[in-house]
Amino acid sequence: MVKHIYDVVVIGGGHAGCEAALASARMGMRTCLVSMNLQTLGQMSCNPAIGGLAKGQLVKEVDALGGEMGRVADISTVQFRMLNRSKGPAVWSPRAQCDRGLYARTMRKILEHQVNLDLKQNMIVDLRTEGGKLVELIGVTGHRFECRAAILCAGTFLNGIIHIGEFSEPAGRIGEAPATGLSEALIKKDFEIGRLKTGTPPRLDGRTIQYDRIEAQPGDGRIVPFSYRTEQSVSSQLQCHITYTNTTTHDILRSGLSRSPLFAGRIKGTGPRYCPSIEDKIVRFADKDRHQIFLEPEGWETYEVYMNGFASSLPEEIQFNALRTVTGLENCEMMRAGYAVEYDFFPAHQIHYSLETKPLEGLYFAGQINGTTGYEEAAAQGLIAGINAVKKIRGEEPFILRRDQAYIGVLIDDLITKTPDEPYRMFTSRAEHRLILRQDNADLRLTELGRQLGLVTDQQYELYINKKQRLKEISELLHEARLDELADSGLLSDPKLKGSRFAAILRRPEARLEDLIRDSSELASIRNNGIDDDLIACLEMDVKYKGYVDRERLRADQMKRLEDTVIPLDLEYMGIPSMSYESRERLTRFRPHTLGQAGRIAGVSPADQSALLIHLKKTGRYSKNG
Repeated sequence: MVKHIYDVVVIGGGHAGCEAALASARMGMRTCLVSMNLQTLGQMSCNPAIGGLAKGQLVKEVDALGGEMGRVADISTVQFRMLNRSKGPAVWSPRAQCDRGLYARTMRKILEHQVNLDLKQNMIVDLRTEGGKLVELIGVTGHRFECRAAILCAGTFLNGIIHIGEFSEPAGRIGEAPATGLSEALIKKDFEIGRLKTGTPPRLDGRTIQYDRIEAQPGDGRIVPFSYRTEQSVSSQLQCHITYTNTTTHDILRSGLSRSPLFAGRIKGTGPRYCPSIEDKIVRFADKDRHQIFLEPEGWETYEVYMNGFASSLPEEIQFNALRTVTGLENCEMMRAGYAVEYDFFPAHQIHYSLETKPLEGLYFAGQINGTTGYEEAAAQGLIAGINAVKKIRGEEPFILRRDQAYIGVLIDDLITKTPDEPYRMFTSRAEHRLILRQDNADLRLTELGRQLGLVTDQQYELYINKKQRLKEISELLHEARLDELADSGLLSDPKLKGSRFAAILRRPEARLEDLIRDSSELASIRNNGIDDDLIACLEMDVKYKGYVDRERLRADQMKRLEDTVIPLDLEYMGIPSMSYESRERLTRFRPHTLGQAGRIAGVSPADQSALLIHLKKTGRYSKNG
């Protein structure tokens, strides 16, 4: 029997596992990442893209805290777009189409060069506990990993089954065996388990696509890196393309519904509402004559093309015949068929905000095991779990982000207080404080915290300090300088503005900071010293939306009072008669840490929240964080 002793063991080498392992190792713990296949570390199982609506904010936050996803995405970018530019800056979101192979190779290289980190290939099938605490993990080969904490990042592999029409087989990803044994071991430890489903579309041979018949979708002219450590963006980009299904496509898809595992009832897991399969779309939206399809290249050195918007588990021949009715795809060849995958997950009311599990001390869950979907959500959880596993070992208080601090805080709070029964996806609409949680200020919000944790490098911290100082200097100038010399044309030629401070001028809807700097002699010092586009965007948003931001911060401060009111974890809710029975039942199940968290649990009314506060004060159990 082979045995190793570690501080932290991370199970799974997906996006959550990579961030968890790197965080633990960088914080000084002897760490081991155990994967069933070391060749697939950092694999992009579905769409080869990082970021997107709200997801881009998560990536920027991971980077600001010292994580790696953003930097690896920058290195492997093949096309970049800033989404939602037609809307307010609070919801702008960066997205990068990536080279799938380059992304995985880069992440593996980072893992292999990380000190304090070992990589082992094995499948964890059991665990050993002592006094309700995890002490050892057991591999399928008998290899034993003694540890002080473990982070389970299993993705879609726990008892995974893939479906293509009538065909199904155990697999976590097509061609890769599922993880078996561990779910059953956790059930024996009183964990509640469920099943979820996700899907992926066909991959096409780009040489067989008639690109001249469909709409090209180029990337943005300027790439905004995810990582503040990225010194130079890629110099060229690949084009994506857009096409559409049609009524003939839909007729062929309908002809296969009786053989669909989704509609025939063979798939039991709940799928993601916001990313439905194409067969689900034509049933749910039967009035639509067409659905948009994005054709996205998989990398620089491959012809493989990802068909975004056409996820399917229909029989392979139905997929193929339907594809060939789509404009531009009449002669296409499938390199891989689309498929669905079902897998085990553990409803998130079983974890603390640190991501440590409630039934078993020392075990942390991160990623799809908590009911999320998406690389970015997984990476964010992995980073937080890695940080908190280390802090637990050190005997320190857990690292918890509030909803007004980060999208990561919104993500974890939603998972725990709402316990989604379908794969959870982050959206900007989920963040009530999104005006102060912008993608451009993630470093200003979180770099100091990452530095305190020991995850932010000297180089990254210096960049942050320089940006902060530059913003301060220019902001002060905008609030102090006045327009004394009118321009020959444009906004600054208006005599009514003479004598106005530039900050006040910038708050006008039509004003752009870039134009003010260009056209005014009073701001020449900014122009002459150089100012990059990212600083301009950040400054403009801070000044233009200052009133809204101040109001948002006031609301956040008011909410913080509730977040600071601690609820003892052993509180007997059933003994509080002034609260509704439903509320007492829900609170007993979820065991919130604070009064603010309690109020966000479905079934807990504001009256119940007030009654709980009164009970805490009356019984002498009222206390505040800090």
